[in-house]
Amino acid sequence: MLGLEYFKFADVWSPVFLAAMLLVTAGYFLLAGPLNEKYGQGEPVSAGKKSLFILGMAFLYLAQGGPVELLGHMMFSFHMVSMALSYLVAPPLLMLGLPRWIWNAVVTFLGRSPLRRLKFLTHPIVAAVVFNGLFSFYHIPVVHDYVMLHFGIHRLYYVVLFLASLLMWWTLVKPLPDRGEAQGLKKMGFIFLNMVLLTPACGLIIFAPDTLYATYSDPGVWAKAMGYCISGDPTLLLGKFGGPEFFGYLEPRIDQQVGGILMKFIQEIIFASMLAYVFFQWYRQENREEEDGQLPDDVKLNQI
Repeated sequence: MLGLEYFKFADVWSPVFLAAMLLVTAGYFLLAGPLNEKYGQGEPVSAGKKSLFILGMAFLYLAQGGPVELLGHMMFSFHMVSMALSYLVAPPLLMLGLPRWIWNAVVTFLGRSPLRRLKFLTHPIVAAVVFNGLFSFYHIPVVHDYVMLHFGIHRLYYVVLFLASLLMWWTLVKPLPDRGEAQGLKKMGFIFLNMVLLTPACGLIIFAPDTLYATYSDPGVWAKAMGYCISGDPTLLLGKFGGPEFFGYLEPRIDQQVGGILMKFIQEIIFASMLAYVFFQWYRQENREEEDGQLPDDVKLNQI
């Protein structure tokens, strides 16, 4: 399917990465089970939170070690799906799945370490600019092709981008609601800012008149980039398949446009849904406060 049948099981499913993800998940159940009973102050971890964490790990595995990761080296549209799953879908699910005591421990540790000097990165506007700036910078053609061909930098950049996404999501998912998160109009403004900041990069990709990335159009560059996710000599792919066009269900420029549209569409769906939810919550809160303010004094006293 989509050319995956031409590759080995290990190339498609990355067993080592899968084992690492399963090990992390097992550690999570230790933290959410016996250790939570010890440190969680009697607050159990619900089945819903556990399901969110497992779902987040599954999306992260598919995007960074499973079939989507391999397809992302052959088609730009799947590359963008991988980016969306890695940084827009998985992070909030993982954050919402962690018990509160873990977040308290992390925040306390960071507050006592030299990293506290980087606290400014948690400011909503700074976090939004940093994440969207790193994402946009990565998709400058010369930067993207360089990162794809230098595997150490590739992994480091992805880790930094993931950490930046966690900072961006911090204000939105509020894992510690008692720490003064943004509310109402401020939160809606932050969501809207994220929606706007990613638009220029997606627009340039969608409306580019030519293919931008040698990784998906130059057979030699593509074969070298494939060495990151397959075993054996990647140059053998040239003799077997000729280039990425063998796997492409779309012409390269169209595939590039579809990738930009998919990224923007997924982002718009996620943030527009959150915007509607936050607006509804803020509207209900404002109406509740207004109704309380209009109650007679004797009714207010009775309520107290």
